[in-house]
Amino acid sequence: MWIQPEEVLLAGALWVSERANPFFILQRRKGHGRGGGLSGFLVHLSLSVCAGLLVGTLDVVLDSSARVAPYRILLQTADSQVYWNIACGSSRKEITEHWDWLESNLLQTISIFDNDEDVTTFVKGKISGIIAEENRLKQGEEQEEDCGKFREAELKMRKLFGMPDEEKLVNYYSCSYWKGRVPRQGWLYLSVNHLCFYSFLLGKEVTLVVQWTEVTQLEKNATLVFPESIRVSTRHTEHFFSMFLNINDTFKLMEQLANIAMRQLLDNEAFAADRSLPKPCKTLKNVSALKRPRDLDARAKNERYRTMFRLTQDERLDGHTDCTLWTPFAKMHVVGQLFISNNYICFNSREEDLCQLIIPLREVSIVEKADSSSVLPCPVSISTKNKMNFLFANLKDRDFLVQRISDFLQRTPDSSWGDTSPLSLIGHSTSSTAPSSSTGSESVQKGRHYHPGLPTASQGLLQLYHRDAPEDLGPKAMKEKMKEEAWNIHFSEFGRGVCMYRTSRTRDLVLNGIPERLRGELWLLFSGAQNEMATHPGYYGDLVEQAMGLCSLATEEIERDLHRSMPEHRAFQNETGIAALRRVLTAYAHRNPGIGYCQAMNIVTSVLLLYCPEEEAFWLLVALCERMLPDYYNTRVVGALVDQGVFEELTRTFLPLLYEHMHELGVISTISLSWFLTLFLSVMPFDSAVLLVDCFFYEGIKVIFQVALAVLHDNMDALLSCSDEGEAMTILGRYLDNVVNKQTVAPPIPHLHALLTSGDHPPPEINIFDLIKSSYEKFGSLRSDVIEQMRFKQRLKVIQSLEDTAKRSVVRAMMTESAFSIEELEELYCLFKAKHMTSCYWGSSSSAAERHDPSLPYLEQYRIDSAQFTQLFTALAPWICGGHTATLSARLFRLLDQNQDGLVNFKEFITGLSGMYHGDMTEKLKLLYKLHLPPALCPEEAESALEATQFFTEDEPRESSFLSDLDILGQHDVTPGEEGRDGCGDSEERKEEKVKDYRYYLRMWAKEKEPKTETIKDLPRMNQEQFIDLCKTLYNMFSEEPLEQQLYHSIATVASLLLRIGEVGKKFNNGSKKIDDAAAIAPPSEQATPPDPQREEGPGEGTSGESQVCRALAEAQLEPAAPQMSDEETKDDTSVSSYSVVSSGSLQCEDIADDTVLIGGGEQRRGSVLDVDWSITFEQVLASLLTEPPLVDYFEKKRDIQSKMAACKAQRMVERQTSSASDHELTQHSI
Repeated sequence: MWIQPEEVLLAGALWVSERANPFFILQRRKGHGRGGGLSGFLVHLSLSVCAGLLVGTLDVVLDSSARVAPYRILLQTADSQVYWNIACGSSRKEITEHWDWLESNLLQTISIFDNDEDVTTFVKGKISGIIAEENRLKQGEEQEEDCGKFREAELKMRKLFGMPDEEKLVNYYSCSYWKGRVPRQGWLYLSVNHLCFYSFLLGKEVTLVVQWTEVTQLEKNATLVFPESIRVSTRHTEHFFSMFLNINDTFKLMEQLANIAMRQLLDNEAFAADRSLPKPCKTLKNVSALKRPRDLDARAKNERYRTMFRLTQDERLDGHTDCTLWTPFAKMHVVGQLFISNNYICFNSREEDLCQLIIPLREVSIVEKADSSSVLPCPVSISTKNKMNFLFANLKDRDFLVQRISDFLQRTPDSSWGDTSPLSLIGHSTSSTAPSSSTGSESVQKGRHYHPGLPTASQGLLQLYHRDAPEDLGPKAMKEKMKEEAWNIHFSEFGRGVCMYRTSRTRDLVLNGIPERLRGELWLLFSGAQNEMATHPGYYGDLVEQAMGLCSLATEEIERDLHRSMPEHRAFQNETGIAALRRVLTAYAHRNPGIGYCQAMNIVTSVLLLYCPEEEAFWLLVALCERMLPDYYNTRVVGALVDQGVFEELTRTFLPLLYEHMHELGVISTISLSWFLTLFLSVMPFDSAVLLVDCFFYEGIKVIFQVALAVLHDNMDALLSCSDEGEAMTILGRYLDNVVNKQTVAPPIPHLHALLTSGDHPPPEINIFDLIKSSYEKFGSLRSDVIEQMRFKQRLKVIQSLEDTAKRSVVRAMMTESAFSIEELEELYCLFKAKHMTSCYWGSSSSAAERHDPSLPYLEQYRIDSAQFTQLFTALAPWICGGHTATLSARLFRLLDQNQDGLVNFKEFITGLSGMYHGDMTEKLKLLYKLHLPPALCPEEAESALEATQFFTEDEPRESSFLSDLDILGQHDVTPGEEGRDGCGDSEERKEEKVKDYRYYLRMWAKEKEPKTETIKDLPRMNQEQFIDLCKTLYNMFSEEPLEQQLYHSIATVASLLLRIGEVGKKFNNGSKKIDDAAAIAPPSEQATPPDPQREEGPGEGTSGESQVCRALAEAQLEPAAPQMSDEETKDDTSVSSYSVVSSGSLQCEDIADDTVLIGGGEQRRGSVLDVDWSITFEQVLASLLTEPPLVDYFEKKRDIQSKMAACKAQRMVERQTSSASDHELTQHSI
């Protein structure tokens, strides 16, 4: 490839010149390629070995480009001692193409230059132009790449590990890999889907490839044995890497890649999102101080940014810069960072909880540069529509920042309302516009499932039920009013709405409890749901209309749980609350089918509806399920299981004594799921739990962990004295039942669990405010970023554990349907899954979403298409047919693909494989027979597909009806007087039928529903063309067998026999058309074949296979049976047939072509004109094969799949690209 010209001072060091002209030199790396003649072979052999080992070691350790590019072209001039490297190549063919281009396009042009400097400048400019043109053509894939060392490293990775072009390198590092106690210095390559390591030291090569989906643990540690190192654990082994230049950056990147892999195992969207991840490159100059991220680290930054400010998943961080923010409430400048994204301007102080600010661009009215001064350098003023003004200063690149904000503002749609009180404006607009609308529009609105006229469209359920209640002037009510007043003061000082300053004072007010009237508004604000609702007006109403009336598993579960949602609260004891709950849950299930509906969602949504209007409750549910509690409510509750693991780890850290005891009892895993899934709403009195929800919407998940730890801490002594799980659960249950909120204004709601567990002596009441305060005092050191780090570690364990569970479930299910052992099924499952994942990585004919659906049963989750099936079939199947293997595999795929979706799941794959390995001879032959009939045999594979189709649609029913006629005729001929007796008894039988019990019909119906087992009699007949194809397959199958000649001889004999049986059947079929003479003609004849004996004693009539063949041959005046024939007789018998040549083993499958002459029944015809009347049955094939002991031994031989699985596992799981080998590789092989 062409490279940017690089200066080379020592052109001869470690290089050998192979071609030269006045301006260019083609060089080969020493130790690569084969040089010298035969006379100096021994000397050259020893020198090349030493040079190869030395140079190869240097290439790995020093990361020179020689290992990946053993050839290069240098630009030289006569008067200069400086050389310029302008091209490199991994093979002689590649570098020769570049050399030829230079000679034909540049050599004559530069020869007319008088000045060597002009030559150098011209060539460098030409090469740079070529590279620029290549980059322009590939601009969509590789924009603004540092195409020097990084591209070489990517080529090196693909060459060393056989990766295709679709596998993107993310970064590479020099490090040591510890193999045993010995470190191997080499290079670690981190790609999107794999971790790879390569080392070549003094002839010892170490290659390692680990899929990220197989990683179970990533840990950075430092021990005496392994200095500061990274441990990568898989299910079966551990790998240690050390000696990194910057171990923190490397470990962070590895975490990101492993996290991406876990997301791919969890859902399908990750494959589409991560298929073309960008590669890291140098910081772009035009980004200035905003540091726009272009590498994979941008993903992590985006996630942190969205989590920090509770933004939607489509928000992308454009850049960030240091600055100061003037805070009018504190009269000071706060140091922090300014973040710019496509829809928001955000600020976060350097000191935690000092100040946080979110400004939606839809609310911005003016952005201007203020006057600079020594006190306030480079300020920018941002004004909003609700008259708030924000002053940022100390901006390093103010002009660029203002320009970026202006660009984003131009793309932002204008909002029709300000931010003074968007919630009230939305609510009032809907309620106020409804009466003023016309009667027609009002009726249209009321015809919808959700419209502004609904009571729950403008206010929460609590407001509906408290609306007519008399005003309470008691101490609790006064306390509530004081809280409201405190919040009003806060709003006047810090602002109200999305642009409010969020400080430590805001958190203190939240911890003291949010007033009921403000709860819905502040939940919507702190969760970020307000932004999403404001940018999607009318979305919820349209979603309700689409979802209502649809029937699915989710809607059935919703209907079942509707009346179980807070049944003790009167808001859900009538249709108003139930209908609102139904609409919200159904709308969300329609919005997110991946989650649909999960138990516990109904409880959380019920609480949201108490304080929020219906649409706001919907957007709060979106924020909960998709951002604040990620993966909690999917089919496998992965998020809750992850946080359960985090909680166990936190318990071990903060309460080690209690953890050991609780772990033995198995209590932690039991309690944490119910606590986290419902945010304590199902285990604590409602008035107390709702305060925890207040804290949760402001602080996030960390407050739930803090309170859970505080609960365990308060009950430590009692729990340590427990002897079993039940006792511990009772103690914790009674404790939580008595957590009370003494400041609540609403009447107490009875807690059903508390009524059941109160006992005679209930424990003392615990104030919820004291519990929250205690949790912050004892466990307030918890940080959100630490929790996210712990979540990552647990996610690896949880998802891999779920994968192991899925594997065990699949193996248990398949144990009854296949004869493979448990160990074999597990290995096959791993190979099948690896093939599925590889196809998802690098694309194929179907998308990842079609292949992997976690909501499906375990047996159907992973599926592969025809190409991957062929690869597995070739590696694992016992029937290897050389060039015919791909055809046989495609036929088996079509046979197994019963729903014809182009994909085969693991169950179908094992069904086909088990038949080949563990079926008896009849089962194996039946499978092989079916592989040569439709639907396995596609029409394109047959020359006369139309004739074959006509044969199966017309001839087969005639055959079966004729057989049935013969059966009836035979029955009547045996006892001609039975008909009258049957007629006399007919009336009595009808009387018995009338009084039959209904159970008889139930039994008949059940029998009809039972799956019918296929017998050999159900198999269709095979025509001549299909039979020839079957013979081709058999000849290919025997090509590498030890008894190859005997098998060829046997199949030649059987083929000739079956051809004649087909001729006999053809004559019989033609003769059977004369049904009038069928019963009368009985005497044997030498010239004609009597039809009746053949049909009465033929296949399917109960006679043995050998007797059928012998009788058919005897009646056709052929030799009676193949087993009694000597070798010489067999040769004589087949001397006029082409099969005599094949029987000697000299004719391969490809030789049985269309022009082969087939002899049968005295007739001669060419294969290109096939006889559609010729056919045989499976019973005839089976009976004929049974006459040849070598064939019987072959099909009855037990075959071991272990060796094939070991070979398949040993080879790389990535598909190696076909590329021309370099001379260096050829030399290594020859040595």
